[in-house]
Amino acid sequence: MKRVFRKHHRLIAISICVPLSLSVVTGIGITIAEQWLHQEELVGLLIKVHTLEILGLAAIYPLLNGLAVIGLIVTGLSMTSLFSQRHNPKSGGDRT
Repeated sequence: MKRVFRKHHRLIAISICVPLSLSVVTGIGITIAEQWLHQEELVGLLIKVHTLEILGLAAIYPLLNGLAVIGLIVTGLSMTSLFSQRHNPKSGGDRT
């Protein structure tokens, strides 16, 4: 079962690497441009890139990013065995 989750985790990670990296870099850039540099024009451009509004994908891009992150979390946690049932062997001398 872990093998299946590892396969899906790898597939999701490879396909979402560039979009998530773009979101992270532009998100940091927005904060720096707005809070430190006070460059409202640059902030506007970065927000358009951050949401991919410049390509007309502003309605679906954040949704896809969010779903991909949820998929990575689910497959990643399933591979850690945090939720697997542990087998408790019964001790032979405790029966009364």
